[in-house]
Amino acid sequence: MNRVAVINVVGLTESLIGEHTPRIAEFQKRGAHANISPAFPAVTCSAQSNYFTGQLPSQHGIVGNGWFNRELAEVQFWKQSNHLVQQPKIWDELRSRDSKFTVANCFWWFNMYSSADYSITPRPIYKADGGKIFDIYSWPYSIREEIKRDLGEFPFFGFWGPTAGIKTPQGPADCATRWIAEAAKWIENKFAPTLNLIYLPHLDYNLQRHGTYDVSGKLNSKIIPDLQAIDSIVGDLIKYFSARGLQIILLSEYGITNVETPIHLNRLFRQKGWLAIKDELGAEILDAGASKVFAVADHQIAHIYLNDRSLESKVRDVLEKQVEVDVTVLGAKEKSEMGIDHPRAGDLIAVAPENAWFTYYYWLDDARAPDFARTVDIHRKPGYDPVELFLDPKIPLPKLKIAWRLLQKKMGVRMLMDVIPLDANLVKGSHGRRPANRMDWPVIISERAELLAAKEIESTDVYQILLKQISG
Repeated sequence: MNRVAVINVVGLTESLIGEHTPRIAEFQKRGAHANISPAFPAVTCSAQSNYFTGQLPSQHGIVGNGWFNRELAEVQFWKQSNHLVQQPKIWDELRSRDSKFTVANCFWWFNMYSSADYSITPRPIYKADGGKIFDIYSWPYSIREEIKRDLGEFPFFGFWGPTAGIKTPQGPADCATRWIAEAAKWIENKFAPTLNLIYLPHLDYNLQRHGTYDVSGKLNSKIIPDLQAIDSIVGDLIKYFSARGLQIILLSEYGITNVETPIHLNRLFRQKGWLAIKDELGAEILDAGASKVFAVADHQIAHIYLNDRSLESKVRDVLEKQVEVDVTVLGAKEKSEMGIDHPRAGDLIAVAPENAWFTYYYWLDDARAPDFARTVDIHRKPGYDPVELFLDPKIPLPKLKIAWRLLQKKMGVRMLMDVIPLDANLVKGSHGRRPANRMDWPVIISERAELLAAKEIESTDVYQILLKQISG
């Protein structure tokens, strides 16, 4: 088998490859590339599962980054167990062909408890007193301490949150993407796996903060430093792996397009009397299990769960007539056509127009918002929250407040890092639906031109392309 490195440059599209990404552009010229018709939904967990199983969500079950667990009556986001994926992964197929095949997974999702030989993924330690210590999980366990000794602690604050992707120094200490790249090289040096999977999230952050384009439709100048930074990291990996005889594939999961309109579906449903809201210490908490109807927002798509199925026609009416922008509603027939008719999916699925996205917000008064709303808390929020990428502009001295909170934490005082705003209008880029412009679709680039004869492929075709590249 060929040894292959697959580098996932999150958010990379054909529209971003050019003068600001000379190393990626040069790599593209040496081989062939194709646009990937985006997965549906075009979000991390679904797209990666399409790639690695060759199946759609209706088969593998990953209907988004999160969904409503009907048995537990809980919304669950960003779970990491590979047992959630209900189809075998590509490395299972490759190992069945050659018992010597090995795979390393550096930060791709559903990393825990898979059949990968070597894996590294972000995983905080949750203490009994409510404290959280940022850390990583690895398999084998020995990797965790060895790699931290050699590379330093994983810079968790650079992986997600208000400081994610902002600093791009030459070393890995403050840049999560650079740390992951160095980790991939560390894995190669130590284990030399047949397949090395590398996840590089750097572009994702400022594309969501600022959008891809400016008001004139040209490339947003605010993201040029990010393009240059990721190009440097990717170029270094290409040079490194090529020198060691590995073939390389670059790909991405989705493209990010400009948005200007947040849609608050749960607030609409609340006004209809369909949400169950309970008071907890003066804050409002959504009780999904007791609600008649509620939305689980995930970027530009939202799963609508109907605990009272008699309300379906009324919910459709709200979605189609009472939302200020044109929302597409998928029922049973449409879900089947889109390959997302799985029990985990919403009874209805709402799709935002390209210039809009869905929030999870359900409170009507910010003073009654739950305490986790103003923090980075990807597991407690009943939906995805890109506003976690921003510091609250209303805080006069945010760095001083953060320093004080960190001091409190160090002293053992219970505290909230409550620095996140509640203004969804800050978000300028999103994804999840299929962009109208193919230049905003994800891409795949291979050195072997014969593998990419078509200029456009389906997301599930990535499986066969990887299989052929590795199998020889």
